[in-house]
Amino acid sequence: MIHSVRFTCILDTNVIYPLWIRDLLLWFAHHDLFTPKWSKHIFDEWIEVMNRKGISNPEANKRIEVINSAFPDAMVENYEPLIEVLKLSDTKDRHVLAAAIKTNASLIVTNNLKDFPSDYLASFGLKAKKADDFFTDIIDLNHQTSLKAFRDLVLNKKNPPYDDYQVLDILRKNGLKDTADYIHALI
Repeated sequence: MIHSVRFTCILDTNVIYPLWIRDLLLWFAHHDLFTPKWSKHIFDEWIEVMNRKGISNPEANKRIEVINSAFPDAMVENYEPLIEVLKLSDTKDRHVLAAAIKTNASLIVTNNLKDFPSDYLASFGLKAKKADDFFTDIIDLNHQTSLKAFRDLVLNKKNPPYDDYQVLDILRKNGLKDTADYIHALI
């Protein structure tokens, strides 16, 4: 089996919260297509979003426990001292950049590119990509394993069950049009 280069990526809250994007990210990570990283601040934001959407604290914390137990090395520690020295237009995004720097990530996966200027990120050896572009890049590097990760996601959706094409439609509705089209071409 040919493996792609293992990118270490910080996953921003806006790609972790949407269920289908998160699930596809985690299946790709499960198949060693990239190494996921996140932080306490990212999970705090995720809890806030879940609470706003009516998800209770116990349920929100349970979701975080599940994701952390599935990827026990993903939590970035000791990044907090970097937060204050970073300069981003939205100060609420500095923690994401700090975690990326601390873990020596290659990429920040976020659907909020405007708050992560490419020239500033480049000074830290980082880039930011939207989830759709991130997935298509990974699929480019490894068709076979990417398709296996997608099929595992589909097979694990049991309540209710879905077929490949239903999931592709759902991914398109979640902003992953290019990803869904690419996977569709491989099926």
